[in-house]
Amino acid sequence: MPETKVRVPAVEGWFTTDAEPRLIGSKCAACGTYFFPRRTGYCNNPGCGSNDIADVLLSNKGRVWSYTENHYAPPPPFVAAQPFAPYAIAAVELEAEKLVVLGQVVGSWHAADLQVGQELTVVIDTLYEDDDNVYLIWKWSP
Repeated sequence: MPETKVRVPAVEGWFTTDAEPRLIGSKCAACGTYFFPRRTGYCNNPGCGSNDIADVLLSNKGRVWSYTENHYAPPPPFVAAQPFAPYAIAAVELEAEKLVVLGQVVGSWHAADLQVGQELTVVIDTLYEDDDNVYLIWKWSP
């Protein structure tokens, strides 16, 4: 019987792997500004600068703010498919936070399939595998 590979995030601390995955961000308690990826230290809002930052689960849905097609292999930690194939990237405004998050769209969708205002949801996808693990990444999905 083959061994089961362990499913692990390719980038630790950026998303949950629950049945309804969520991005992990931060929120400043002083001014209410949200951040993704999460941050520590101090608030990046130029009018604030507080150091009261806490991790929060962000909305798992949002609407397309902008999109494009990527024709170049991504930098690490991403591992491009071989042979490389272009893929869509969407800037999505999260519903509650009003934060725009840039991310890859699932492989079956391309920029020509997207439109501004379209609702997208966070999903978990396989980035790559090795002998022991399946490395997961979050993506946007219509």
